[in-house]
Amino acid sequence: MKVISVCAALGLTVLVSCGKQDKVSMATGIFESTETTVSAEQSGRLVRLDVTEGQRLTLGQEVGLVDTVPLSLKMAQVGATRQVYGAQRPDVETQVADIEQQLAKARMELRRYSELVADGAAPGKALDDARSQVTVLQKQLAARRSALNTQVGTLASQQRATDTERAWLSDQIAKCHIKAPQGGEVLEKYAEQGEVIAAGKPLFKMADTRTMYLRAYVTSAQLSGLRVGQRVRVSTDYGDGRGKRYEGTITWISAKSEFTPKTILTDDERADLVYAVKIRVANDGLIKIGMYGNVVFDK
Repeated sequence: MKVISVCAALGLTVLVSCGKQDKVSMATGIFESTETTVSAEQSGRLVRLDVTEGQRLTLGQEVGLVDTVPLSLKMAQVGATRQVYGAQRPDVETQVADIEQQLAKARMELRRYSELVADGAAPGKALDDARSQVTVLQKQLAARRSALNTQVGTLASQQRATDTERAWLSDQIAKCHIKAPQGGEVLEKYAEQGEVIAAGKPLFKMADTRTMYLRAYVTSAQLSGLRVGQRVRVSTDYGDGRGKRYEGTITWISAKSEFTPKTILTDDERADLVYAVKIRVANDGLIKIGMYGNVVFDK
């Protein structure tokens, strides 16, 4: 979001005497608001865009939709792929059951030949052959388990990849739902239902007009008496001496001077250096963007 001025602010320094000889400092400026341009995050056909200029929106309100059919079909395809990987996953214990049975039988034979050889009822070669058979089957079991575990790990990785892709697709589908990033009023609409749009295309502009900012310019003499957070008196200028008064708060004072804008009201101060000041004002609905306003800084 960024703050955009409708036009350059005006500045005027005036010293006036009140009944008690107190001095006040005044400046004139332009009201502005925090504006946000809402752009499309996805490309595709704009199925709907339910906004009209002047409409008030709430934070998170869904106002439009970009076609989600292509992404939904891709999501279904990824889901089917994940199921295929799951079906290919082997049951390790079932796959090694036959070798484990052979190994258990070979170990029984090894114990039996050990007893026979000890009793002298069988030659030593038979015992060596039994030991060799157990060793061979142990290696076969380890090799098969290793191969099956590798296969299981590969399929699990492929499933995780599909899960990541599904999460990405879910995020893309969510971005097809156009929502208001803040509460405020729709200022301009740039697209219509049925258009084929590209990601990044501006759809509408909105502003939180409940809070307005008067941007004015003050001189060095005025600057010395101002501070952020200071309460000031603000009034709108409808022309012909008509307006309304408000309370305002200084929210920002420029740290850098600049030349007086060309729209300054007094000819003899055009060349002076001034400082920009922003004053926050709660809007009752009567302050409009671009309206002139006055601010009084009590001395």
